[in-house]
Amino acid sequence: MYSKKVMERFQNPRNAGTLQGANAVGQVGNATCGDIMKMYLKINDNGIVEDAKFRTFGCCAAIASTDIACDLIKGKTIEDALKISNKDVVDMLGELPPHKIHCSVLAEESIRAAIEDYYKRLEKASKDALKKTRKKPTK
Repeated sequence: MYSKKVMERFQNPRNAGTLQGANAVGQVGNATCGDIMKMYLKINDNGIVEDAKFRTFGCCAAIASTDIACDLIKGKTIEDALKISNKDVVDMLGELPPHKIHCSVLAEESIRAAIEDYYKRLEKASKDALKKTRKKPTK
């Protein structure tokens, strides 16, 4: 049913776990199958994904897909990470059964959710910094 590469990534994921110092966290899920993926990213000041980890509650294909997605975005700019598609994940895995393609879609969505979180954090930090620099009116 699953390729050797999918089984190897499921049994020995390289990127499983949380990430100390993560500045981007995205979580997605599929109510139909029950899979939940949470991706943690560390993005440096130059917009490069330095590290990626994941925690996935789901089937073999879900875990393997998220693990591969982490490998695909490490070392990439945010812009290039956003170009990663579920097809890229499937290509790296060799194949997925047709009824498990949704797992690769969730992996793609988890990347996007984490990067969206990163931008929200940057916006909040900018607003907070602006508030601190505003001078209080003098009387």
